[in-house]
Amino acid sequence: MVRRFLRLGGIEQMLKNNRHDLVSAQQLDTEAVLHQIKLATAFQNGLQIKLRRPVYAMNLFFENSTRTHTSFEMAEQRLGIGVIGFQASDSSMTKGESLLDTLKTIQAIGVDLAVIRHSKNAYYEPILAEQLTLSLINAGDGSGEHPSQSLLDMMTINQAFGHFSGLKVGIIGDIAHSRVARSNAELLTKLGARVAFAGPDSWFPVEFSQFGPHVTVDEIVDQADVVMLLRVQHERLSTEMEEGFNASEYHERFGLTAERVERLQPQTIIMHPGPVNRGVEIDSDLVESPHSRIFQQMSNGMYMRMAIIADILSAKNLIEPIELGV
Repeated sequence: MVRRFLRLGGIEQMLKNNRHDLVSAQQLDTEAVLHQIKLATAFQNGLQIKLRRPVYAMNLFFENSTRTHTSFEMAEQRLGIGVIGFQASDSSMTKGESLLDTLKTIQAIGVDLAVIRHSKNAYYEPILAEQLTLSLINAGDGSGEHPSQSLLDMMTINQAFGHFSGLKVGIIGDIAHSRVARSNAELLTKLGARVAFAGPDSWFPVEFSQFGPHVTVDEIVDQADVVMLLRVQHERLSTEMEEGFNASEYHERFGLTAERVERLQPQTIIMHPGPVNRGVEIDSDLVESPHSRIFQQMSNGMYMRMAIIADILSAKNLIEPIELGV
């Protein structure tokens, strides 16, 4: 699929109708999300694809990751894609090469797909403006967005309820520094869920008010169908915030405790994008409680990332057509 971006058109124009890359939840409407869930479910049930030619991917992670990095690599291998190794500490970027020139280099040697995690918010904007033939998947940009995590979360919610309309979803924790909160709030609102947030007042940016109110943890626990917990992003806190942070006090005020979980409704599910800090945002014993879908999210992540990659390869005409049925 040919991309025709106007360089001065802004990120919204760049993202419009772009199936060549996935960098933001803004690209996804309701139909697209439901399609991705359906495709990921098909992969979970054994769907196979056929490549039209050898395809190569590189995973460029400039921040530490276990779940996202590993599940993308597993997804690529299960799709039959050749995975080219990359270590940020061994790359020419340590010598001053820009990310864009690194991507142009790997494009020149035949890499079709780059999965990138970077500490800079919206690092992908200047890359999209260059209209590379290499496709880009955003695996997390600073405190910006995390579209693949958001899609796997939508898959997990859909498995539990079969719909989104009217569901009450509470997102609790470090809202300000969480890329997951931003992407999930965007998609949940589009899908018809009712979103509310809880956590320290200073970690609730005013722009999140467009998605839902800031309430107390106990209000969410008493009412929510989905309780979505977030890790405190210590790596993004100021020195003053970090020095003033007390884990046990945070757990008592904002964590999911054994007492609070007793008040959940029978159908309520607990979610967490990981990594989980046991005893901070959630009691250790609750990570694998009957309400928890935390490890199911991780399993779903691999299938959802297969779906994301397959859709991009389909847009590039690199796989045989996929028939999903009705």
